[in-house]
Amino acid sequence: MCSLGMEHCTPVFQFSGIKIHEQKRALIQGIYLLSGKYIGGSVYQGTCTHLVIPHVLASEKFLASCAAGKWIVTPDYIMDSVQNGFWLSEGLYEVAVPTGTTSAFYPARHWRKKVTSGEITGAFQGWKVLLMIEDLTYSVMFKRILEAGTAIVYTYPPPSQTAINHVIVKAMIQDTSSHDVSCIPVTDIIQHLFGENCVHMKFSVINNINSAKEASVADVDFSKLEADLRDAIIEQEDRPRLLFLEFLSYHDPHHPLSQVIETDFGNIGTMIECGLFIEAMDTIRSAVIPGILPPASYLGALIEYAQQGNTTTLFLRTFQQTMHRLLIANPPWLAPANVKKYFSQVLQCPYCKMGQWPFLETAISYCLSSEATCHQLPGPALPTLLNFYTDVLAFFLKLFQGELYSVTPGDFIELPGLSQVSKSGLLLYRTFWTVWEQSTLLSCAVRKLVRFMMLAACGDNAESDKEHKWHLLAMLLDLLSVLVEFWYRYHCKLNQKLVERGLKDLADHFAISSQCLSPVVLAEMLARVSSTRLKLALVDAIFRNICCTNGITLCGEPLSLKKVVLSYLPALGCLARCQSGRQHTANSCTSPDTNCGTLSPVKNESRQECIPRGLNKVNAAGETLLHRACKRNQVEIVLEILAKPGIDVNVKDYVGWTPLHEACNYGSTACVEALLRHQPAPLINYVVDGISPLHDALLNGHMDIAKILLEAAGSELLQQADREGHTPLDLVSDTSERAELIHSAQVGDSKLNSAKVWNHTLLEAGSCMLAHLLVCYQQEKGLPGSTPAIDVGRLLVRALEAHHLQRVTLGWTDQRAVSLADDTQTLLELAKGKHSGQVCEAVKAYEGENTVILMVVLGNIQAKGLSLLAEVNKY
Repeated sequence: MCSLGMEHCTPVFQFSGIKIHEQKRALIQGIYLLSGKYIGGSVYQGTCTHLVIPHVLASEKFLASCAAGKWIVTPDYIMDSVQNGFWLSEGLYEVAVPTGTTSAFYPARHWRKKVTSGEITGAFQGWKVLLMIEDLTYSVMFKRILEAGTAIVYTYPPPSQTAINHVIVKAMIQDTSSHDVSCIPVTDIIQHLFGENCVHMKFSVINNINSAKEASVADVDFSKLEADLRDAIIEQEDRPRLLFLEFLSYHDPHHPLSQVIETDFGNIGTMIECGLFIEAMDTIRSAVIPGILPPASYLGALIEYAQQGNTTTLFLRTFQQTMHRLLIANPPWLAPANVKKYFSQVLQCPYCKMGQWPFLETAISYCLSSEATCHQLPGPALPTLLNFYTDVLAFFLKLFQGELYSVTPGDFIELPGLSQVSKSGLLLYRTFWTVWEQSTLLSCAVRKLVRFMMLAACGDNAESDKEHKWHLLAMLLDLLSVLVEFWYRYHCKLNQKLVERGLKDLADHFAISSQCLSPVVLAEMLARVSSTRLKLALVDAIFRNICCTNGITLCGEPLSLKKVVLSYLPALGCLARCQSGRQHTANSCTSPDTNCGTLSPVKNESRQECIPRGLNKVNAAGETLLHRACKRNQVEIVLEILAKPGIDVNVKDYVGWTPLHEACNYGSTACVEALLRHQPAPLINYVVDGISPLHDALLNGHMDIAKILLEAAGSELLQQADREGHTPLDLVSDTSERAELIHSAQVGDSKLNSAKVWNHTLLEAGSCMLAHLLVCYQQEKGLPGSTPAIDVGRLLVRALEAHHLQRVTLGWTDQRAVSLADDTQTLLELAKGKHSGQVCEAVKAYEGENTVILMVVLGNIQAKGLSLLAEVNKY
């Protein structure tokens, strides 16, 4: 090996224990500046000549470098050499361990001198080792350490007639009595390397080493952190989304329901028979007090009179006040069963008597000038009857809001002797769900409610009619928000997956139904949705639907901040570049003739016979035919598959690898080009376990593919780091090859930045959806810095700054806590500017109102991340 004469040999460096990304980048730049080489990776590489560590570490690289007699120096060695313009002598920069005396102990010096002088070839020369370690990961790691010291290593069972002189054990897996040697623990390796100086090194070596990354002493109890996050998430989920403060005055404990005052309603019947409807209504209003319910037949007769369309404004106002006072005095969610039955009798058409939903449906239909009513009503729509049914809808909404309030944790006061009712006992539940629809949010009534919303939002109407329909639409959206919150409140603790599936089905149905609306109208609708939970689901579904309709494929993972950044933001740039009027019905699941409730590709039955054999089958690894064709560079089959409608170019195997990953890994250049030409294009920046397609190409020496990827996606790919923090440039040691990659990235940037906005409408619609989505996501998920609900956010940020995400979440079982940690990691990456290239320059420069708002929202998120980092770094 080369000991000192740098003019005669090129130093090859590995790092260990350098966690600060900026410091690592500066060191690597210094190495290349002085024509050195750098080797990345988490395991020891025998070709290295120098290991750079800040201090003694319990790591594989450190132990193996000591055993091999390599130089082990501090980072100052590189920085000082750069400052002087040449490689300095390493002796002053060797890592030392204080021994408590005037001298220090240099761990690698003893073995390095022996190896350099030729006295030995390594610290374990002459060892013939049988490794008896049950854990395969540890076994492979110790094999590398021992072989670095030139030991000959065998695993059980060893070859016959093998003269083994050491048996090293950690956990016994076989009987070793057949070997005439004593078993030694793995700690004896350390004792052999460092002798009595092990005492001064102060690390418990073997138990803290992980083969994937160097061990670090955790300053956070990650299991406790998971528990704290779980508790905070539960608290966040339980907070009320819809607050109805007016109901606080509905419950007066000084007027219990048992207090009944004798009231004579006999004269009211006489008034109704004589046609004195206003007088009868006024008498009922004055008689309504807690515990007193006027006969339902009288109210039914007055409702029947109102349905004739001959009422006056005074009658309608009195009717509205009466029903309001009735709800205040006798809220059905607090009352006994007879009161609920009473409201059920009143809130139905007195002529048809078919229940609450037909009456509510009739009210909405008549307000929309629709003929779908429970029985024939006067037409064309009479103003007085329109006002009456508008009041009916408003009363239903107020009643349902009260029932939601009653099941929402908070300051709700229950009167003595009343127990909380089941969902089936509430009028809201009985109105929108039959006994056969208990497991779905998207019931028949809810579907009709969505259709009514679309009817209210679309169409060219007179200004006065438009104002009336938008007022109606606002009430319908409020009603849908109440339904969703009620459904979630009753089912989330019983079956979380059922709730998520139900909400997704509703959102997808809404997105498909809203295709007839213009982006402007759709944006105005979403702004009126009061439930952030519902709004988040709707904007996500609508954005996916817009992309699907225009031939843009998005990754299929559950919604997360990472998905928005790595998938949705690049898709926004694709929307901006879509040609006006362009439609991709072949890849769309939203054709007007379809009745699908979810966003899945439409199957073209007429072309089924043309699909290659085995297209939809996967092997034991989850690989599709497209995966296998990319691995074998069978470009003809790839082109044939991509020509089929509904093909997912980003389909993943069981590990998560996409066809593009496989093509890059196996050097299938033609397949990479075919995939990149496909519309929609594959996700070039998709990362699996820290490995992007560009990493895959460079790790396997496929420079031509790497340049193709960079010319397609630009320099943003060069900022992606693997689990060890290595960027693609870190994987290339040759200066000329690095220059070629940088040039290809600049070509890609030039192409992307020169792209103009061709479809202003789609860009504005997509920006509106993403702005709503990001705001609602922060509120719903309780990201650190976005809401005070999660007080453990700072602990999570501190943990993620000190350790890798996989290290922090290792062993966590609560998926919600894992998702929050992943979101926080993405938030910190945004703060550091890692994903700035996900939004193309043309979109950033666009001055449309919604696009500008989206850029402001992204800027606010980045500012929150920076604030968190600044706060954490104070301590």
